[in-house]
Amino acid sequence: MRNRSNRYNNDLLCVSRVLVLLVLVALVPGCITARREQTPSTGLWSRPELWSPPKASWGSSTGLVQELYYEGEPLNGKPTRVFAYLGRPSNPSHSKLPAMVLVHGGGGKAFSAWAEHWARQGYVALAMDLSGNGPNGRLPDGGPDQSDQVKFQNFTFTTATGMWTYHAVAAVLRGHSLLRSLPEVDPDRVGFTGISWGGYLTCIIAGVDHRFKVAVPVYGCGFLGDNSVWTDKSLAQMKPEARELWLKLFDPSQYLSNVHCPILFVNGTTDFAYPLDSYQKSYRLVPSKFRHISVAVNRPHGHIWTFPEVDVFVASVLKSEPAPVRIDAVGEKAGRLSAKLNLAVRPKKAELCYTTNTGVWQKRMWQTIPAQIKGKEISAKLPKERPLVAFLSITDNENAYFSSEHVELPTK
Repeated sequence: MRNRSNRYNNDLLCVSRVLVLLVLVALVPGCITARREQTPSTGLWSRPELWSPPKASWGSSTGLVQELYYEGEPLNGKPTRVFAYLGRPSNPSHSKLPAMVLVHGGGGKAFSAWAEHWARQGYVALAMDLSGNGPNGRLPDGGPDQSDQVKFQNFTFTTATGMWTYHAVAAVLRGHSLLRSLPEVDPDRVGFTGISWGGYLTCIIAGVDHRFKVAVPVYGCGFLGDNSVWTDKSLAQMKPEARELWLKLFDPSQYLSNVHCPILFVNGTTDFAYPLDSYQKSYRLVPSKFRHISVAVNRPHGHIWTFPEVDVFVASVLKSEPAPVRIDAVGEKAGRLSAKLNLAVRPKKAELCYTTNTGVWQKRMWQTIPAQIKGKEISAKLPKERPLVAFLSITDNENAYFSSEHVELPTK
């Protein structure tokens, strides 16, 4: 009996030593792998102040839009401010209103016209600057600028909160917290959309801030280290350990599986920055019940906030307006590509979009031919050429455009 007890105590001691060792390994400052495993779903943005309304000061108004500044994240130990425009409807109802957060891309700024675009549709809209600028240029207390040299500078885990992505995401979270606190806003009906680098940020934030009810990243995606305009340029120029850490902390692929709201991915077939292979891998991380897709042939890249599908999709969630068409379960059978529709439609246009080119995604030539709709199914006869990449699309009577995933059919 005593021997059995001794063996039990020895085993318990061994287990205890292993547990202590694991804890120590997790706490070692230089152990990047262990630290990654400890990173919460909110990443570096778990600080409670990001989820509370920041201090704000209000400026002049022009039409539907008012200027404001709000508290940003400290940079190099000094406080910062974020400049923004707030758009409000001209004749708001007595009930609380839906709201939108607007996230600009590279070379962009806080666009007052963008805030006005949403205000005219009945939303309270916040468009903030993410480059450390105010309405007339650089702020003396602005955050990091948005150049690639700043975005992709070498850094360590200890200095990660000085990186542009950290500050940009934090500015959006603070802006969201401010917007939710306004008396005219319904905090249960707030969405957001971002363009290009703003779409990249939207992909991160959609997995971090579960208060949002709908998200629309335009162009942006993850897997930037696999294939993107930065893969063999800015990312390749970083030190290997900094690049690895950047991809772990700041690539949207680390956060998209945490998305818990409807999300519409908007892109073009030949987008120069976010190619379709990385794009598909990104949206497939999102649970299928939440993801919607709008990939269009030769869609232009720019600060374009007038894509009708964005407005239609957001309104279907935040205003309970009719749901847009959704194209699911795409597959090839007997020489035809077919997919399921969530509702019976008589669209303005139904098409098969395809390319028989290989090589660099951004340089492939795409073609379209009519597709057919029967009930809740869309299908089209496939060209005989292989290899082939193809997807199905629908343009509704409001000119809103939605698509299926693309499928790749190799040479037999």
